[in-house]
Amino acid sequence: MPSPLRLYSMTDLSPAQRFAAAKKRRGYPVLEAFRASQRFDLDEFQISACHVVEDDKSVLVAAPTGAGKTIIAEFAIFRAMQLAGPKVFYTAPMKALSNQKFQELVAEYGPENVGLLTGDTNVNASARIVVMTTEVLRNMLYASSELLRNLSTVVMDEVHFLGDRFRGAVWEEVIIHLPEDVRMVSLSATVSNAEEFGDWLQAVRGDTEVIVSEERPVPLEQHVLVASKLVDLFDSSGLAATNRVNPELVQMARFGGRSQSVRNRKNGARYDSRGGRPARSRMDRADVVAMLSSKNLVPAIFFIFSRMGCDQAVNQVLRAGVRLTTVQERDEIREIVEARCRTLLDEDLAVLGYWEWLSGLERGVAAHHAGLLPAFKEVVEELFQRKLVKAVFATETLALGINMPARTVVLEKLEKFNGEARVPITPGEYTQLTGRAGRRGIDIEGHSVIQWVDGLDPQAVASLASRRTYPLNSSFKPTYNMAVNLIELFGREHTREILESSFAQFQADRAVVDLARKVRSQKNSLEGYEKSMQCHLGDFAEYSRIRRELNDLEKKSQPRNDPSQRAERERRQRKLADLRRQMRKHDCHACPERESHARWAERWWRLKRETDQLSRQIQNRTGAVAKVFDRVTDVLTQLKYIEPGSNGEMTLNEHGRMLRRIYGERDLLVTESLRHGFWKDLDAASLAAMATTLVYEPRRDEGDSSERYLPRGPFREAFDKTSTLWAKLDDLERDNRLPGSQPLATGLSLSMYRWANGASLDSVLDLAEMAAGDFVRSTKQAIDLLDQLSVVADGDIGRTARKALDAIRRGIVAYSSVA
Repeated sequence: MPSPLRLYSMTDLSPAQRFAAAKKRRGYPVLEAFRASQRFDLDEFQISACHVVEDDKSVLVAAPTGAGKTIIAEFAIFRAMQLAGPKVFYTAPMKALSNQKFQELVAEYGPENVGLLTGDTNVNASARIVVMTTEVLRNMLYASSELLRNLSTVVMDEVHFLGDRFRGAVWEEVIIHLPEDVRMVSLSATVSNAEEFGDWLQAVRGDTEVIVSEERPVPLEQHVLVASKLVDLFDSSGLAATNRVNPELVQMARFGGRSQSVRNRKNGARYDSRGGRPARSRMDRADVVAMLSSKNLVPAIFFIFSRMGCDQAVNQVLRAGVRLTTVQERDEIREIVEARCRTLLDEDLAVLGYWEWLSGLERGVAAHHAGLLPAFKEVVEELFQRKLVKAVFATETLALGINMPARTVVLEKLEKFNGEARVPITPGEYTQLTGRAGRRGIDIEGHSVIQWVDGLDPQAVASLASRRTYPLNSSFKPTYNMAVNLIELFGREHTREILESSFAQFQADRAVVDLARKVRSQKNSLEGYEKSMQCHLGDFAEYSRIRRELNDLEKKSQPRNDPSQRAERERRQRKLADLRRQMRKHDCHACPERESHARWAERWWRLKRETDQLSRQIQNRTGAVAKVFDRVTDVLTQLKYIEPGSNGEMTLNEHGRMLRRIYGERDLLVTESLRHGFWKDLDAASLAAMATTLVYEPRRDEGDSSERYLPRGPFREAFDKTSTLWAKLDDLERDNRLPGSQPLATGLSLSMYRWANGASLDSVLDLAEMAAGDFVRSTKQAIDLLDQLSVVADGDIGRTARKALDAIRRGIVAYSSVA
């Protein structure tokens, strides 16, 4: 069996050889001191990665969820803190992760040494260790922030977020633009192309080692829950090959989830072996929770791919009378909850469902999803980590790095709604979800449980569970803000060269190599087909072309009784008659081997069409990122944000410099609106409502709001002007072969207007038909935009933006300032 640990060197020596040589020279004293401070000794892959860090190199570590990748980041921080001066930035993809890591580092190094920057939170920004979201670091790089001084190491946690189609580009921007002397510690889930990603990091960052571990520190036992029986997914007899599906499960699948049932037919129902009630192949949730508790398989996370489903599951379990806690645990839970939520206003508690939520917690059951108030989610996480909450019903967002390991993970279904249709979860998603099972240092094994559903295919489940990796693909694309920042820093031509170094172009170029190889192979085949279809009487390729054109034209039909198509039909008939005449007159038409030649010709035409398509793909992929950048700059040129300078190089004008400081999906629309003064007559509440229309993402089932649901007064005129501007920009983008954007969303504007004017939480949530967590998140997005406006906009708009910030940053929004 090959080792689950793989090390890839970017030099002639292997990492193992380099590590051995270095250790022989001087050892690793900092690592030894760090290891002595840990509760558990480090695994092989952790030691190898820490060797790279102590050798002052960059490292990419890809390992399963829960394997302990974070220990490498902690060592990098530990190492920097042993020296005088060096700073470390720790980036995370979500504010919740940043907040969690901030609290952990404060406990380790003290509040004076740790800072937090998450866009709406600024704590001790000049500290030697600063935790931040990746977007904050990107903005600092573009602004050449003084905080970058003495930066030695950047930790990029969950770096596989680079593949996220909405935010992934930010990771690439950071990697490309970090100063050359800054070392990177990149932590990723197990991806199948880690070597490719490492090759790119080596190309853009220099000395980088790639270390891949495929071994879970806590083994995972995988089961299928059929009726009330946990059946192993894989054969555990020891007599069969590894990863062979359990024969008992295969047998059950043949009989609809029953192995020992008597398949009696009484009125069409199947009865169990005792002849009583019809046999069931699926337990109720409350029964599953009770069963797992009885088998000591809690704490457990049930992944349900909808918020409503999570809440309904909690209610269902509570209605069944399930209680998983002792009296002492209930007292401890209440004490923690009251301490964490003491600053919430009394009048908001009922609106937030506080008492029902607390009742569930006291019985050891909770939900965890984006609709919850951030403070509530944090309490659930803390109680789960303390083993006080035993069953959590969660959406998949919980699998994205939050420290909530469980003993058991339950998947009720292996499909989810992706916004358009129900689709099977991917092997990567399965790996992320089940990666939560097994608490290091507590469990000797973790457990995943898949609930039986009719039609479940054990072989398909086994295939899903066996494939532990998924590819990391770039989602990088130039934006307007990115373009003006890079042009200002490097000029247009050098920016094109920089963008050619993106992972997106790196992957495209590699794909071009494979495509070009295929094109060469197919061209050789075309030459062979061409020889086989040669005819001694004439040019069979020409004859074949006539036949194909004739055949294609005959397949096109028009309704005979449609007078409007008469002229077109007559033209087609004349063309058909002409092609038939050409075919009969052609020399090859009389060839006795005509049909044999024709078969080779048909193969030639099919392969020629496919080869031409591949050639077009090569042309499109070559310089693809720079081509998009050119289209973006064409739009900016037409709108007069950039213009030729005295040396012929493109430069920014005052509007371009304003765009440099506007970040977000609608950067150009915001800047254009400021430029034209559309918002200058808005008061604070109206400007807050306007900001919401720019950042709010409506639900799939949410229709357009009519005018009676919009704030009155100057807002409506400003909104109409902004919407008209959006339409013009959208047309301009599409004319320049850019994808355009979605219309402004008004679904939250009136609610935000009233919130800014002091309305109660109850009335605002009722009007918005929105969960508290969603309202807080949308308000924070509006706060982020208003904060930018308060700095960028001149005069009245800037002052109004500051007033709007104060107006909406209150109540539960202010309380959730670090969520």
